[in-house]
Amino acid sequence: MAIILLPILIPLAAALVNALFGGRLGERFGGWLGTLACVASFAVSLVLFYQVGALTEDSINTDFMKWIWVGELNVPLGLLIDRLSSVLMLIITGVGALIHVYSIGYMHGDARFSRYFVYLNLFVAFMLVLVMGNNYLVMFVGWEGVGLCSYLLIGFWYEKVKNADAARKAFVLNRIGDVGFIVALLMMFVTFGSLNYSDVLGIGGVTVTFNDAKLPAIGLISLLLLVGAAGKSAQIPLFVWLPDAMSGPTPASALIHAATMVTAGVYMMVRSHVLYLAAPSSATVVALIGAATALLAATIAVRQYDIKKVLAYSTISQLGFMVAAVGLGAYTASIFHLMTHAFFKALLFLAAGSVIHGMEYYAHHMAASKDEKHIDPQDMRNMGGLAKKMPITALTFLVGALSLAGLPPFSGFWSKDEIILSALERNPLVFVMLGIAAVITAFYTGRQLMLVFWGNARTRDARNAQESGSLMTVPLVILAFLALVGGGLNFPGSEWLGRWLEPVVGAHIGGEFNVAVAVLFSVLSLIALAVAFGLYRYGGRETTVKVQTGIKSILNRGWYVDELYRAVFVIPFFALASFLARVFDLGGIDGAVNGIGRLFNTVALGARRYQSGFVRAYGLVMLFGVVATVAWFVLNAK
Repeated sequence: MAIILLPILIPLAAALVNALFGGRLGERFGGWLGTLACVASFAVSLVLFYQVGALTEDSINTDFMKWIWVGELNVPLGLLIDRLSSVLMLIITGVGALIHVYSIGYMHGDARFSRYFVYLNLFVAFMLVLVMGNNYLVMFVGWEGVGLCSYLLIGFWYEKVKNADAARKAFVLNRIGDVGFIVALLMMFVTFGSLNYSDVLGIGGVTVTFNDAKLPAIGLISLLLLVGAAGKSAQIPLFVWLPDAMSGPTPASALIHAATMVTAGVYMMVRSHVLYLAAPSSATVVALIGAATALLAATIAVRQYDIKKVLAYSTISQLGFMVAAVGLGAYTASIFHLMTHAFFKALLFLAAGSVIHGMEYYAHHMAASKDEKHIDPQDMRNMGGLAKKMPITALTFLVGALSLAGLPPFSGFWSKDEIILSALERNPLVFVMLGIAAVITAFYTGRQLMLVFWGNARTRDARNAQESGSLMTVPLVILAFLALVGGGLNFPGSEWLGRWLEPVVGAHIGGEFNVAVAVLFSVLSLIALAVAFGLYRYGGRETTVKVQTGIKSILNRGWYVDELYRAVFVIPFFALASFLARVFDLGGIDGAVNGIGRLFNTVALGARRYQSGFVRAYGLVMLFGVVATVAWFVLNAK
């Protein structure tokens, strides 16, 4: 069916047109072309979603052509639309379309406006390839494609060394995770003789059983897939790239580093869930890694001051919830939280972008001199009182924040509660870690709300902030609505999402809605919010930029994980590389090559003395040669 290709081809075509002609045709053309392409892709995804629901076999699986056909390795270029991929397609294209609209306003006036939309459309196309592929190799093409787009967008303003460094850091850490993914694919082929979902996971991925002889290999494969997911979905120990990725444009952070790309690892593990069912020890490791990441990132977010970095560490923490749910076997809960997180975290990032945009209003429109020194528009200590200046942004941010904090009736409450309840029933240690992380989340959310929107404006830029235009605020309102009502997609009792995903991931795992657990964590979250409101009602003591000491410094520097990696890996690596470059490369390889060159040059110079140019000299040499030849034959004649 050709229609299956349209969600990918439409944004891909828009990216190509923008790359070739966008700069000539201007912002209006490039921005709306990219946006309408994403809207069209969303419309086609809706049609496919309906078709999948109407089909008795619950999937559309099409091989378009032979792709890699070498010996026993037979990998087709094929796509699979089932109940899992169709949900992800709607999230990617739906949230993506809203972010495209927002980007038209946010990126207005940027010198590389058209290039930005090329990257954004290209990302949407690759992300769809990732979730729509019917085998692991097609998934890996999309996996690498979104990694490339992430690199390009993080370093979009590459004139700043900080941004270029952040892009390189993200690229390297993702490659480390990709090594695990690639080795997993190689082992998968050796074990199963195929990379197709139907061969590895079984039809529908629910009733498949494995030969006992394959179980050790499956355990290793599932752990290697976790390594790949840790890189893409920012889990311990490969999470340190995501906070630095905030140097890219804020709408790109909302789409790539909050709503879609960073959830690719979660999707990959849910798609591969039968492997984790066959390897319970690996599943336990997944659950513990996810819970530890959720807790660690939550503690770091408590002492961040950059408005986007708070959300970045929050994203890492929420991804930890999703990964932990996969390890617990709560696959529907994981996808449910992936969906609600896409709503409220995209909302929070876009609202943060609106705040930054408003904070820059004075610098761009009211500054007396271009040489006038301006404050950091992302530092929350420079904000305060913005609810009066930016009411739409403040209200929508509040909706997203309360959803993140896990308060009813917002969507984050319902999805997070399912994961915590699953942990309570299956792993007490994971339950404790996730529970503490949930309470800390409410605290740093309240802190962020108070520092940014309440109290008095602490700087001139905050006092002169202006609300963003409709291109930026309308997507905020739509996402706020989704963050408010999105919990209804798997509301206790109806559990529509669980029933929808059942043909792919099996029956919904998790107990009935537990009122006591829901009330307990709602009360704890409210207390954490109240404590934050009390401490930061007037900005607390964090009204000026000053050196942090003690535990504040440790949390502000992210438990010094970056410094640890630098000391253990980066510095020794560069030292080894420098040594090899100076000694082995220059003195060894280059020395050997250059030495051979000098040898032939010396020989040539020596032989050159015999090239006098006199015919009589050449004749004499020939005479000696003839005499020598004749003498040799005479002496050796029998």
